[in-house]
Amino acid sequence: MKSMTGYGKGVAARDGRELTVELKGVNHRFLDISLRLPRILSCIEDTIRKVLNARLSRGHIDVYVNYRNTRTDSKTVQVDTQLATAYVTAARAIPTSLGLEDDLTLASVLRLPDVTEIVAADEDTDALIALAEEATDAAVSALETMRLAEGARLQSALKAGVDNMAAYREQIMERAPFVVEDYRKKLNERIEQVLSDTEIDRARLATEVALFADRACIDEEIVRLGSHIVQFNAYLTADEPIGRKMDFIIQEMNRECNTIGSKANDAELTNIVLLCKAEIEKLREQIQNVE
Repeated sequence: MKSMTGYGKGVAARDGRELTVELKGVNHRFLDISLRLPRILSCIEDTIRKVLNARLSRGHIDVYVNYRNTRTDSKTVQVDTQLATAYVTAARAIPTSLGLEDDLTLASVLRLPDVTEIVAADEDTDALIALAEEATDAAVSALETMRLAEGARLQSALKAGVDNMAAYREQIMERAPFVVEDYRKKLNERIEQVLSDTEIDRARLATEVALFADRACIDEEIVRLGSHIVQFNAYLTADEPIGRKMDFIIQEMNRECNTIGSKANDAELTNIVLLCKAEIEKLREQIQNVE
């Protein structure tokens, strides 16, 4: 089992180039990749997405990329000769009568605004793509390690929760047979209190109890709830993304509990159902972070 929460970092360096990819994952219904790159690295976006799509199935992934190029040919300096000539010409035209010293030198001209410009050299696209693939793969591996560790903790919590559900189901099974008998006794007592001097129609009483028994029968719901618990336990050890499947099973468990609560006109059963629903909400919250 894997969580969708985690962090991973990968670094790839070769021939004076270094690319760092950092991944931050949180829960999401689908795989949602948020990747923003500087224009110079736009060529590696598809590569990063392909690696992530191949190895991840769910989660919102924020991707951060840093790049350094320390090669000697990574930058060049361009000199605007025409602008420099214009500066010098304008300076020479200043009258000598102003008493200014002609201190123009090459260094002073190069410091004038916009005379020089540092230009980044065109990047080697193939080299960047290779670095991006290597760094992203390493980052995903680190992310997966953290997600597996968090997944193990989630698995333990989910196992405890579904075990509680199984225990509550056993309590429901033990209580269910007594509901109809308690109803029969209470109905008989109320009739005797109201009609103490009148002969009770036992056949009519039996019919009323039978109708209640039919309405309050929760055998099918108990069986289906047990089936959902077995299936949920199987998902806990599945070697595949099972977050969506677990979410569906939880919805079905909740439906069965609601039906049991509405059918069984019994305070004790209602209390057990409330405990079941509280446990289901805990499971639902934890499942939201399962891949």
